[in-house]
Amino acid sequence: MAGILSVKDIMTKSVVTTRLHATVREAVKTMENQNIGSIIVMEGEKPIGIVTERDIVVKVASPCVDPRTLKVQDIMSSPLVTIKSDASVEEAVALMAKKGIKKIAVLEDGKLAGMLTYTDIAKSAPKMLSIFDELLKNRK
Repeated sequence: MAGILSVKDIMTKSVVTTRLHATVREAVKTMENQNIGSIIVMEGEKPIGIVTERDIVVKVASPCVDPRTLKVQDIMSSPLVTIKSDASVEEAVALMAKKGIKKIAVLEDGKLAGMLTYTDIAKSAPKMLSIFDELLKNRK
């Protein structure tokens, strides 16, 4: 498959995670300390959801819910959309556009191996951005 860019070639390998029963405040603090916009929610060794800045705005800040008592499991987006690390970037872009997401968890041998984001694609495969944008427009 020479010339085909795979997800593992451009994904972010260090993924920040949180526990299923962590409070939203704990997750937000971790996100703030790591300077990231999302965090993967784990149940044991299994990735089961994601909390994004948008989840926090819509499900916590807007309704004025106390993040010290609200659990991550109550606001996470689930089921988690995943892709295998050996999938092509084109496959990932198509799946992300179909699901209307800008971040996708990457699995290798069933375990969390990384995260592929719109930014990763922009840095490594800029031509894919126009395809991604077109697919998102057609989805609406």
